[in-house]
Amino acid sequence: MTNNDILRRIRYTFNFNDSKMIAIFGLADCSVTRAEISDWLKKDDDDAYQECSDTQLAIFLNGLINDKRGKKEGPQHEPEQRLNNNIIFRKLKIALNLKAEDVLEILELANLRMSKHELSAFFRKPEHKHYRECKDQVLRKFLKGVQLKYRTNV
Repeated sequence: MTNNDILRRIRYTFNFNDSKMIAIFGLADCSVTRAEISDWLKKDDDDAYQECSDTQLAIFLNGLINDKRGKKEGPQHEPEQRLNNNIIFRKLKIALNLKAEDVLEILELANLRMSKHELSAFFRKPEHKHYRECKDQVLRKFLKGVQLKYRTNV
């Protein structure tokens, strides 16, 4: 999955307009323009399409955490330079304040059954012997489940 695709799916799921997207970046102490957001949300074959970098998506996800859970005291968390599906999955889990049971329930909404042990492997440190890389399919199913659970009929 591309960072742009993840950004589009989150925006659609929570029905964020451009102003809300700008505000979320602002919550992570980053200022972006409406044009930048518009270019990130365009389809890949559009001439104005711009790739959303790992750092930009990390900033957005940090802002989403601040938006959904409130800003932490002290200095803002530094955005990651490199993202992978495991980090994105963890940040979304934190932003939505989900427990393991909630995540499993959301995955089931998207027709993906998984045990608690399989799920916890995604949230371990890469050095841990039971760490497991989160594949695109799992992240895609999670985002689909989040959409089914949180998308209000607009």
